[in-house]
Amino acid sequence: MITIDHGPRRISIAVFGEFTLADYKEFEELFTYKSRFEGPVNLLVDLRGMASFTLDVAWEDLRFAREHRRDFGRVAVLTTSQWVGWSAWMTQMFVDGEVRVFEDEGEARMWLDETEESAE
Repeated sequence: MITIDHGPRRISIAVFGEFTLADYKEFEELFTYKSRFEGPVNLLVDLRGMASFTLDVAWEDLRFAREHRRDFGRVAVLTTSQWVGWSAWMTQMFVDGEVRVFEDEGEARMWLDETEESAE
């Protein structure tokens, strides 16, 4: 299950329990709309509550990242898992935006805010 919040040029996602393809498709729809009308989107992806994800989510993430490689601004991934951090690092190879892994939500939000302040 996911929760999604968004504002100008930013989407925040929090995953709880299992991350499913239906959840990912919900994110994709919003991201595609925002990137089309607002330009590159910054993401805050909170995976601290994620228990697992389905294989089709991993495949869809790879496909989506490659298809939208120029539509990502900064991507802040919140996790305490080294495995999730490593997979976030792998995503960096497929997107033009900058990807960083954080354990502290405040630091992640400050890092995302840096680009939003300079865009104003």
